[in-house]
Amino acid sequence: MTWPVLYSFRRCPYAIRARLALKASGTPVALREVVLRSKPAELLAASPKGTVPVLQLPDGTVIDQSLDIMRWALSQHDPHGWLQAAAAPEALRWITLNDEAFKPLLDRYKYPERHPERSAAQWRDQGIETLLGPMNDRLVQSTQLLGERVSLADMALLPFVRQFAQVDADWFAQAPLPGLQRWLQAHLATPLFESVMAKHSPWVSGAPEVLC
Repeated sequence: MTWPVLYSFRRCPYAIRARLALKASGTPVALREVVLRSKPAELLAASPKGTVPVLQLPDGTVIDQSLDIMRWALSQHDPHGWLQAAAAPEALRWITLNDEAFKPLLDRYKYPERHPERSAAQWRDQGIETLLGPMNDRLVQSTQLLGERVSLADMALLPFVRQFAQVDADWFAQAPLPGLQRWLQAHLATPLFESVMAKHSPWVSGAPEVLC
């Protein structure tokens, strides 16, 4: 194995944030796009839990948590200074709030038929109350979550906010969340984000590697 291998799924927010950090750090990887209903044996051998992203280093080391992949990549090279405040209490608070409290609500908003105890609108409103409202309050005061510089916290939350906004794009566009909307659109328009969302054919064993 010459390059680190990244098992990924294009639309998965966890995989997106891993790809963002790898691309920002300038770390080349062999990208293996996974079909989740037909996971390759190589992915399961590297990480039996079978979720993406999974990063396998040339020495055989496996990193199978998205935040760990982000931190590893940025520890190699961090040209934009995303790690500078990564351990700050505020950064950790935003990431924990997203991963532990908001993500389950996002899933319920996306698939309300699986969670009929509340309506989609109620799951949406709870997601706003839990995370997106506080984010908006912060982002009407500064351009990024920790001030005026992009940080690990911004990049770790960005794919999840994007996914929330896409559930009902018309509703989100007119929602009273001006700071959040500005922040989201600014990041989605960057060459960095556009580059990590390029489409690739599903990887199969023995196929040529796609270096990204």
